[in-house]
Amino acid sequence: MPSAGRQFVVEADGGSRGNPGPAGYGAVVLDPSTGETLAEAAEFIGVATNNVAEYKGLIAGLRAARELDPAARVRVRMDSKLVVEQMSGRWKIKHPDMKPLAAEAGRILPSSQVSYEWIPRERNKHADRLANEAMDAGKRGAQWSPSASTADLSASADVGAARVVGDAAAGAARARAALAQGRESGTSASTPVPGKAVEAAPTVGWGASADLGAPATFVLLRHGETALTPSKRFSGSGGTDPELSAVGRGQAERVAAALAERGTVQAIVSSPLRRCRETAAAVAARLGLDVHIEEGLRETDFGAWEGLTFAEVRERYPDDLDAWLGSAKAAPTGGGESFATVSRRVSAARDRLIAAYPRCTVLAVTHVTPIKTLVRLALGAPPESLFRMELSAASLSAVAYYADGNASVRLLNDTGHLR
Repeated sequence: MPSAGRQFVVEADGGSRGNPGPAGYGAVVLDPSTGETLAEAAEFIGVATNNVAEYKGLIAGLRAARELDPAARVRVRMDSKLVVEQMSGRWKIKHPDMKPLAAEAGRILPSSQVSYEWIPRERNKHADRLANEAMDAGKRGAQWSPSASTADLSASADVGAARVVGDAAAGAARARAALAQGRESGTSASTPVPGKAVEAAPTVGWGASADLGAPATFVLLRHGETALTPSKRFSGSGGTDPELSAVGRGQAERVAAALAERGTVQAIVSSPLRRCRETAAAVAARLGLDVHIEEGLRETDFGAWEGLTFAEVRERYPDDLDAWLGSAKAAPTGGGESFATVSRRVSAARDRLIAAYPRCTVLAVTHVTPIKTLVRLALGAPPESLFRMELSAASLSAVAYYADGNASVRLLNDTGHLR
């Protein structure tokens, strides 16, 4: 007879090397009292997106829990905010590939027996390792084998590992990483000894431990043209808030078609200004997603320069313009925003979005200055680099943000979809 009082923790993950690309999932069933691994599952699933792989991992984990005890209460822990929020009923499921997978997951156990919790990626290392083992096996033309898995190495190798379900796997992952690093460098790596100090590694850059998990990726879309764009007039958040021109609406439709064909965007955020909201709406209609407004993505307030060309500003406010070109702390005439102020605002928005959409690909529809600022910060470039980047209307750029603090600029000013 099944025990009605039994409880399990299911940790699940999935990944795609290319999104879409070669994909696999991993899932583990744990005893919440002891942290003991009760069951594992992993599989290479061919070419798929991250989200499909994550849902497949969830399904495998729930099935494994049901096989152990169909009456048990199950707490699902995943680092995919999308899956957690959708399965909890707080987010709508609009993507056609997700709906049948979510329905399948919902049928495995009664909803009253299952709860969902988001956890940071570093606390989902066991399932993450299983998913990567499955993808590695697929690369070799094989399938994952439990006998070859190292995902459940003893947490005793990790000094000071937190005694929270799932965190033991994070310690095991670090032990495996140390061993792998030793093999690659030609030196011997040993597990940490309790009580012995371990030298801290750099947290960022090439010297940091590699974070091979899926990053939060911002696809940065500059809005389509307005009537002010062709003449390169200052058009910020302090002006008339123009709408898209006919050319701009055509650009929005073309970029929407290109993004729909790629199929990687999982969420859309937009500046509150009209030209961005209109561009975002065109993409959202193609992808079946909602648009979420992020105030921090609005364009610079250019003060008295709004609507003027660079030459007109040079003629009317030469000293203020020289100061603005020479210092990130100088603001446009009439109470506009300095680049330093915009940088603080955009950085705060970036951090909010990374926290809200971990490991997701997010389309951020915004303006020239916010996009250049995100690229500049990712590169660690000085403020004057803002004047050395070209961003066309309806162009795409991309920055990936990893949990270890590293960032990678993957694309800048791509306009191929407009040709």
